[in-house]
Amino acid sequence: MEKKATSPAPAPKPAAAATKGKGGLNPALVIPLLFAIALCVYIFVLGAPEHFKDGDHEKGPIDGDYYGIVYKGGPIVPILMTCFLIVLTFTIERLITLNKASGSGSIDSFVRKVRSLLDKNQIEEAIKECDKQKGSVGNVIKAGLLKYKQLTTETALDKEQKLAALQKEIEEATTLELPMLQKNLTIIATLAGASTLLALLGTVIGMIKAFAALGTSGSPDSAALATGISEALINTALGIGTSAIATISYAYLNSRVDDLTYSIDEIGMSLQSNFAAHY
Repeated sequence: MEKKATSPAPAPKPAAAATKGKGGLNPALVIPLLFAIALCVYIFVLGAPEHFKDGDHEKGPIDGDYYGIVYKGGPIVPILMTCFLIVLTFTIERLITLNKASGSGSIDSFVRKVRSLLDKNQIEEAIKECDKQKGSVGNVIKAGLLKYKQLTTETALDKEQKLAALQKEIEEATTLELPMLQKNLTIIATLAGASTLLALLGTVIGMIKAFAALGTSGSPDSAALATGISEALINTALGIGTSAIATISYAYLNSRVDDLTYSIDEIGMSLQSNFAAHY
């Protein structure tokens, strides 16, 4: 009786498979908390009586007191402060996550070492290097190496099928890791544009108040005019500053993710080329 060919058992998945979609800060919990912090800072720190003449908000901030000046920016200020805190919090969180994803050593050194070992067909040593490196790159390459090792003894598939299976294994392992690397980057990218729009809203509100002061009967209310213009400029400054930081942060973090995926692709191609050359 002819023995049926069996498909090769899949190689063990990287550690990220068990935690797909997990890890990192939860925006649904973090954003309301940051808004509460920003609101408390706005009311109790910026709006503290000692920052205003005779402790009265209506009399305006003390000359040169920037806490009081920012407070007079109006109700859009705590929202813009929340945007800034969100950008700052998720930037720090992403930096920590990407540092962990890079592993314990230099990515460039790891890539060179693994490629050198592959050229010598030293698969076991390359797997040990992945165990030392850890992180997302180490996890993905280890999954590919384990599949490589398994396919060397597989007789049911031809060479093209083995190469396809190896490529699929690397792609699947990469797909499992990428969501962890890219999580929360969308929030930073969104705030890069949303902060400018919120600043524009605050600016428009301030200018409405300024023109309303000009439109009063008799002589214009100079105090109300100055307050309206000040509110407009404060919101503009906060929004543009937050947007600039968010844009720079997103560009940098996205480049870090691209570097990691490029390293994975580089070793993945070397892995397939090596397999094609030796088997």
